[in-house]
Amino acid sequence: MRRDCKRLMSTALVFVLCMTLGMTAFAAETTQSGDKKTENAEKKELTEEEKRMQEELDKAYKIPTESNAWEGWVKGPGTYGEAAIVMEVSTGAILYAKSIDSKQYPASITKILTALVALENGELSDEVTFSHDSVAFLQPGDSSVGLKEGNVISLEQALYAMLLASANEAAYAVGENVGRKAGYDYNWFIEQMNARVQQLGGVNSHFVNTNGLHDAQHYTCARDMALVGRELFNDLKFFEIVQTLEYKIPQSKVVEEHVFQQKHKMLRPEDSNYYKYAIGGKTGFTSDALSTLVTMAEKDGVQLVCVVLRTHGKNVYPDTTKLLEYGFKNFSKIDVTQQVQSENVKEAVPGDNYVILPKGAAFTDLDVEITPEEDLKDRATLTYTYRGNYVGSANVKLSESYIKAYTEAAKEPEIKENSGNKRENKKEKKEEIKEKNGIFKIPGISYLWKKLGISEKSKRDKYVLAAASALLIVLVTAFIVLLVRYRRLTRQLEEDEKAEEEKKAEDRVRFEGYF
Repeated sequence: MRRDCKRLMSTALVFVLCMTLGMTAFAAETTQSGDKKTENAEKKELTEEEKRMQEELDKAYKIPTESNAWEGWVKGPGTYGEAAIVMEVSTGAILYAKSIDSKQYPASITKILTALVALENGELSDEVTFSHDSVAFLQPGDSSVGLKEGNVISLEQALYAMLLASANEAAYAVGENVGRKAGYDYNWFIEQMNARVQQLGGVNSHFVNTNGLHDAQHYTCARDMALVGRELFNDLKFFEIVQTLEYKIPQSKVVEEHVFQQKHKMLRPEDSNYYKYAIGGKTGFTSDALSTLVTMAEKDGVQLVCVVLRTHGKNVYPDTTKLLEYGFKNFSKIDVTQQVQSENVKEAVPGDNYVILPKGAAFTDLDVEITPEEDLKDRATLTYTYRGNYVGSANVKLSESYIKAYTEAAKEPEIKENSGNKRENKKEKKEEIKEKNGIFKIPGISYLWKKLGISEKSKRDKYVLAAASALLIVLVTAFIVLLVRYRRLTRQLEEDEKAEEEKKAEDRVRFEGYF
C-alpha cells in the first residue's frame, strides 16, 4: 500500500513539475514573442524614417560633380550638399565644382556680403542706431542677440554681432545706417550688394535683404559666394572679427551688455569639428535653404574658399573639411615670375603671378594665352589653362619684338565706298595672339584645331594633321595632273579617229572614181 502511495505521489509530483515547466516555457516564449513584436514594430518605424532621410542624402550625394569629369583633374570627394565649390584665392582658379551655378538660397551666409559692402562704405566708429524697422521683423527662432529699438552701438560692434552671433537685427541696422550715412537708405545698401557681386563676376545672384532670412527672390550660387569670400581676403578687419571666439558689447546709456560666441564650429578649438587650417567663415540655416557654410582656410601659403549650399543632415562640417583637405593635398601653387621664359616677354610685373597645378601636372603642360592691355601697349596678361581649365595668370611687360609683331597684325586696311567714290580706311583689328612656351601660334589656328576636335595641347595630333594635309595636297595635285593628261589623251584619240575617218572617206571617193 505504501509503495502504491509513493508511486502515486511521485507521479503527481512529476506531472505538476512538467506542467510548471511547460507554463514557464510558454510564458517565456510568449514574453519573448511579445518583445520581438514590439522591437520589430519600433525597428520598422525607425527604418522608415531613416529610409526617407537616406533617400534625401543619396539624392544629394549622387548629384554629379562637374570637376570630376575634367580631363587630367584629380577626382574630388562626394558631398551631401546640392552645390559646392573650392576656389583658390590668389588665382581665382576653381579646384572643385558641383552645381556651382545652380540657384540656391544662401540663408545667413548673406552676411559676408553685407560685411563686405559695409566695410567698403563705412567707418568702424560710425554709429549704428536700431530703428523700429531693424527689429520689428524678427520672429521667434530668428537669430538675435537681443538688441532693441533705440539702442546705439558702433559699426564695429554691429559687425561682431552680425558675423559671430548671426544677429539678424544687427545685419538690418548695418545696412540701414551705412545707407543713411551715404545719403540714401536701406534699399540703396541692397542695391550696392547686388552691384558688388556683379563687379566681382557674379551672374546668378539677387539679394533683397542684408541678413538672409528666406525670400523667394533672395538667392545666389556657390560660385558667386566664393567670389565674395575671395574678395574678403583683402580686408584684415573681417578676419579679425571672424576669428574672435567671444565678444562683449559693454553696457552703456544707450545699450545693455551683450555677450556672444563664435558659431562656426570649425573655428572653435574645443569643438569636435575644429579644423586647424580654417581662418574664417560664416554659417547659415533656414528650413528652405537647409545648411549653408562659407569657410576660408590657409595652409603653406595656399588660401582656399569653400562654399557648400543646401547640405542635408549633419554633414555641413564634415563635407567642408573633406573639400578643404582635397584642395590642400592635390594642388600646388607655383610662382610664374621665374617660370616665364619667352622672347615675347621682357619681364613679369610684380604682383600675384601664380598658377595652381593639379597633382601630376607640370608647368610645361600648361597652355598660355597673351592678351595685351588696352591702355598700356607694353603690358599684357598671360592666362594659363590646363587642358582647357583656367589655373592662373600673370602680368608681364612685353618685348619690343612682340609689340612690333602685334601692332602689325592688329591693323588691317579696309576699303569702303562713300557716294560712289572709293576710299581707303584703316580699321584696327584686335586679335589675341597666343603662345605656348615662348613660341607664337598663328592667329586663328586654334579655331581650326577646335573645329577638328584636336586638343591645343596635343602636338602629336597637330603634326599628324600637318602631314595628312601635305599628303592630301600631293594627292589632289597628282589627281589634277592625271586628269589633265587624261583629257589631253582623250582629245588626241578623238582627233586621230577623226583623221582616220577622213582618210577612209577620201580613199572611198578615189576608189569609186575608177568606175
